[in-house]
Amino acid sequence: MSAERGAKKVRNRFLTVLAIISFAVFLQQAPNLLDGYKIRIMNMIAINAILGLSLNLIYGMAGMFSLGHAGFMAVGAYVSALLILTPAQKTAMWILDPIAPWLLGVHAPFLISILAAGLAAAFFGWLISMPVLRLGGDYLGIATLGFSEILRILITNLTPITNGPLGLKGIPAHTNLRVSYGILLVTLFCTVRLMKSNFGNVIKAVRDDETAARTMGINTFQTRVLAFTIGCFGAGVGGALMGNIITTIDPRMFTINQTYNTLMIVVIGGLGSITGSVVGSVLVTVMLEWLRFVENPIMIGSTQLFLSGKPGMRMVIFSLLLIGVIIFRREGVMGMKEFSWDRLFSFFSRQRGDAA
Repeated sequence: MSAERGAKKVRNRFLTVLAIISFAVFLQQAPNLLDGYKIRIMNMIAINAILGLSLNLIYGMAGMFSLGHAGFMAVGAYVSALLILTPAQKTAMWILDPIAPWLLGVHAPFLISILAAGLAAAFFGWLISMPVLRLGGDYLGIATLGFSEILRILITNLTPITNGPLGLKGIPAHTNLRVSYGILLVTLFCTVRLMKSNFGNVIKAVRDDETAARTMGINTFQTRVLAFTIGCFGAGVGGALMGNIITTIDPRMFTINQTYNTLMIVVIGGLGSITGSVVGSVLVTVMLEWLRFVENPIMIGSTQLFLSGKPGMRMVIFSLLLIGVIIFRREGVMGMKEFSWDRLFSFFSRQRGDAA
């Protein structure tokens, strides 16, 4: 049995490496195979997967209902943009108030700005977590939502630093397929290693029964603070990547709707499932883009289909689909399960057995 397990382990590692190499080759050739619109959708899938993983760590794996993700995304997007904009761009952009003098000379490479964005969001997450994580359930969600709005209002009013409601434009478009999927791969690796570590077991213990975990000597508050801070780091990284692909940001981008979009990824994919966050990202991103056709007039002969061509209809339809998922499959696509080669081969073996 041990030899069989060893052989399966070698096989699984080989298939994982082969899959990564194959996907890397596809990404390398994608600009020659796909148009700009499809490339952008693929980038958004990777960014949404990073955001989904970070929120799933907080909500699905640590059991903390948070609605503040948009605020931490905003922090990350602004920190990264301010670090990569040139002094000339900054001087020309600040119209309402002059830019803070110390910001003009602040500059960093793109990847350093991404790391700084994550650290800044993590700092604000740690700062906010100290008071709000003493709450629980719906109260925690409301508190994190309130702090997210506070961050957004601060960004709107700190004009010498953020350019206020005008936002930042002309951000260099550094986000590409190699960057977004490279960072997603690192995020996946770190998340998997984290959840397989002792700390990951502690997180799940606190989620499943906080009282029992406290009885076993676990500092539950410190565990929740650390998990929340790590999740905010991921939100900052995702916000930075999003700002660098859109090339313009303003406070109106980071409302509660942005948090809802990320929450949909987590719920549809499966709470507590790392694989589910990736699957949910693909489904939500592609579906939201595909449903754009309902916002154009749909003609059947000479008659326009009822409610077609109305702005916002895609969100109505998508919300109905989400309600259907919650009613008929509350655990999401993956539930709390993860993809594994063993499970895939076992599935195909059962299919062959049934066919025989």
